[in-house]
This record gives sequence, structure tokens and C-alpha cells, in this order.
Amino acid sequence: MTDQLFNIVLVEPEIPNNTGNIGRTCVGTNSALHLVEPFGFEINDKQLRRAGLDYWGDLTWKTYKDFDQLWQQIPDKTRAFFMTTKSQKPIYSLNFQKGDWFIFGKETKGLNSDILSLQPENNMTLPMPGPIRSYNLANSVAITAMEGVRQLLHA
Repeated sequence: MTDQLFNIVLVEPEIPNNTGNIGRTCVGTNSALHLVEPFGFEINDKQLRRAGLDYWGDLTWKTYKDFDQLWQQIPDKTRAFFMTTKSQKPIYSLNFQKGDWFIFGKETKGLNSDILSLQPENNMTLPMPGPIRSYNLANSVAITAMEGVRQLLHA
């Protein structure tokens, strides 16, 4: 997956429409999608495919039985970034590089503390100046991926 711009990871995604939309975003940003089980839906779920439209066939994606299996596949762990509301470090402080890994948690709980403690210096957030707890997962992935596209392709 070295020809991909980024690696987008969803840990235990729960909502098929979000995952389908994220798959479409990955195709549009030339990013690979990595899905860590368990899922809150089946991969063949028609909502998943409908949200991704006819782009699902163009998506580079892989599934993992658990986070440890995924973690073993990341060659440069210093380029793995954990997206969380529990950080004050905005993604805009990051100098994106081709091949970066952006790891997102499940819609209802985010990433667990065990994962966030792996590399606390790589915990990143999206600024939220308004009175919300978090952005929608699909929107968070799109914001992050497009900031990377802006930095790498349009700087």
C-alpha cells in the first residue's frame, strides 16, 4: 500500500453509512482504508456500499481481527497519529507525510486509553470552537485527509 497517499484506520466502526462515506473519501484522496474488528455491521451491508456509491470497487482496504494485528503492520510507528478529543494538539501542527497513518476510534467512544497511551505525543485533535463534544466520524476523516492533501499536493 505504499502508493497510497495516507492510511485511514477505523477501530471498531459502528455505523455503516459512516464507513461507506469514509471509503469514498479514501478513494478521492488516494488513501487506503484499514478496518479493525469488531464492526457494528457486516462488510456486505447494503448501507455501507450505498454510502460509498460505486466507488467501493476502487477502494484499497483491509480488515484486521484486532488492534494488535493492525499495529504490527505499521512500519514506522512514529508516523501513526491517534485522532481524539482528549488531546489539545491540533492536526494543523502536523507536517503530513505520504504514508502517514491516521487512527480513528468508534463513533460512540473514540479510541480507548490503552491505544492512546501507545504514543501520547501523537495524539491529535480537530479544533472545535463551537459547543460540541466531537465531529461526525466521516467528517473528521474528511477534514484530516483533506488537510493532508492540502499540505502535500497544494502547498
